[in-house]
Order: sequence, then structure tokens, then C-alpha cells
Amino acid sequence: MRDKMREDGEARIDRYDQLILEVLSTEGRLPITELARRIGLSKSPTQARLRRLEKDGVITGYRALIDPIRIGRDHVAFVEVKLSDTREAALAAFNAGVVKIPEVEQCHMLAAEFDYLLKVRCRDMRDYRRVLGEAISSLPHVAHSTTHVAMQAVKEGPLGDVS
Repeated sequence: MRDKMREDGEARIDRYDQLILEVLSTEGRLPITELARRIGLSKSPTQARLRRLEKDGVITGYRALIDPIRIGRDHVAFVEVKLSDTREAALAAFNAGVVKIPEVEQCHMLAAEFDYLLKVRCRDMRDYRRVLGEAISSLPHVAHSTTHVAMQAVKEGPLGDVS
């Protein structure tokens, strides 16, 4: 089998790999025989491709997708966070703290007027105010934050076209 990694470390994804990723992104528990049937290959080459995608870190794991509304976490806020210090040690301290807050679903460092954008999922506004006041505002080097409350999720979910 030819080398499936580019010089920059990015995996080479061909048509069959892309089909595997598309199917598994919505149906991660699909038996290998059904996956093979759907992509048009036999079981053995499909299994070999799947193992390679896992080994190369393209597929990083499998998990259950949970409906946040059914578990009472349908309040979503996006929080812009500005730090008082952006040296590497300060960024590392903030990063180490934010990953410990279970209500923070996503955290992205940005090149913007603020330093981080957090997606926070809570039960309601009261719960969000607690998370903001006790957890987010207490993180190292937080100078200030701005909250944007989501009214409706128009699109959430797995990647669509991975080409």
C-alpha cells in the first residue's frame, strides 16, 4: 500500500476513505460488513482502510451523540474572553483551567479583538450566570468577557463533506 501521509503530516484521503468518513460521521456503530457494502468494497480492504484511518489519527474515536435538550442543557451562550496577559505562560494557564469546566463545550483561541471564544451549554440562564461568575471569570488572566446567547441552533453536528 502506498504511503498515505503527506510531507506536512496530513493524511491522504482518497474517494473510499472519504466515503468511510462520511458514513461513520453519522453512523459510528455500523458493522464493518455494512460499511463495506455502502462504500462498494469488500470487508477486508474496508477493515484495512478503517484501521489505517484510526492509526493515522484521522479517526480519533467513537462516541455517543447526546441530545442536549433531552438532558436539560439547551441553553447555549457564546462567550468572548479577553485576557489581561497573552504571553505563553498566561495562555497555558487559561487553557489548563478552561478544559476543566464541564459546561464549556468548545474553546477556541482566535486572532480577533478578543482572545478566546467559548461555547457554553447550561440548563438555563441562572445556571449560566453561575458558570460565568464562579468558573469562567475566575480563570487565570481573564480581563473581561462578553456573552452572546443563542436563540436557535440552525446547524450543529458532524462534518458534512470532508473533501
